[in-house]
Amino acid sequence: MARAVHNLSSRRSKALVKVNCAALPAGLIESELFGHEKGAFTGAIARKTGRFELAHGGTLFLDESGDLRLELQPKLLRVVQEGEFERVGASHTSTVDVRVIAATNRDLERAVREERFRADLYYRLNVFPIRLPPLRERTEDTPILVRYLVLKYGTQLGKRIPTVSHETMQVLQACPWPGNVRELENVIERAVLLSEGAEFDVRGSLTTTVGSGREMSVRTLEDMQREHIVMALERTGWRVSGERGAAELLGMKPTTLEARMKKLGIKRTERSQHIVTLATCWEPSGLAR
Repeated sequence: MARAVHNLSSRRSKALVKVNCAALPAGLIESELFGHEKGAFTGAIARKTGRFELAHGGTLFLDESGDLRLELQPKLLRVVQEGEFERVGASHTSTVDVRVIAATNRDLERAVREERFRADLYYRLNVFPIRLPPLRERTEDTPILVRYLVLKYGTQLGKRIPTVSHETMQVLQACPWPGNVRELENVIERAVLLSEGAEFDVRGSLTTTVGSGREMSVRTLEDMQREHIVMALERTGWRVSGERGAAELLGMKPTTLEARMKKLGIKRTERSQHIVTLATCWEPSGLAR
């Protein structure tokens, strides 16, 4: 999303600089963001340009910004608000023109209440919030992502998989994906690796995980098809055919759906039995300025 914002803006001819705030060593965060002068500290054998300077005229993407150390936040606030900072060990002020996009999976409003994140920095970053919904809330994106990932990993692994069957796509759309797009990518890569010939075979590649990280038992394709069909039936009030019926929603003929329901043993009395328990998942949100 950050790359799309950058590429569609007037800053696209300049750099998009990415920083993973959670991965930076605590003692080097300030040096990485703002740079340092030669001799500023032990090991500083040369002057270093920081990420803000590298992004001058372009975009700086602060990933995992909710993990920024509290003592660094006032300095970040200053450069976001005033465009000014000092390199570590420098006696003069530098200025930059940078768009800042900050992403986090944390609840920053709660962090502000608990005094783990500065309120003034939060409000400076939260000028134009963009919420990226988890994959389970945008199932219409699943087929696009699946086709892209199958082509990507098929090319890398030297396999040509021209199509993905409608049934397989339905199964993938029915998954809750607690690990979001990263989990989908992992499953597709494994499935491409295990697929024989030109047929995309996802069997054996699907697992469901819970928030604690413990693995649940592998669910069969029939189980996932059954859940997907029941979900569509419940959404349409168990109307199989006709306008806005489950068959139309699933993209199949009513007779095909009825045959599938009979094969899978789906009856209206089972409505309360097919409830997919969704684990708490990583739901990234974006804060753009």
